[in-house]
Amino acid sequence: MENLNTVTQPIALTNLDIARGNLVAQIGNIGEVIKGYANEMNIAFDLYGANGELIKKWYELTGKDKKGVKFERDNFKTAMLEHGYETPTVDVYWQRVKEASGYKTAGNRATAESTLDSKTLKDLKTMLNRILNDESEEGNEMSQLAKNELMFIFTEYFGGDVEKDLK
Repeated sequence: MENLNTVTQPIALTNLDIARGNLVAQIGNIGEVIKGYANEMNIAFDLYGANGELIKKWYELTGKDKKGVKFERDNFKTAMLEHGYETPTVDVYWQRVKEASGYKTAGNRATAESTLDSKTLKDLKTMLNRILNDESEEGNEMSQLAKNELMFIFTEYFGGDVEKDLK
């Protein structure tokens, strides 16, 4: 069955084409819009020293230094709520603005700071603690044989301290 509305109303199809085009054009722009707003937050609120060196990012400010950021956050929230967004959505977008300004969330911070060496050191600690916690030699012969070599690698190559780093 044909939709008579679209057959008899060609303008509806034209408007639909325009609306679709607008939607598709805007989908990819939200990241750029957030970056633009984040850049303005950096300009307005980052704290710089007398020689132009960055002292603190706006999202790290505390006390009276944070007053302007708090005011802007309230304005942001009010504008979002007035446009029908719920508080959780407002919080998500504020977090995206912070991240676009350089903020690293706890999970991303750990990932960003991980190197192959730091991961290997962590794995060595885990393996050595497992071996040390199960000193029985039944079925663990290979692990017991490898223990001294692993400890050598742990201390000599990775700077581990057997007394402080292992349980």
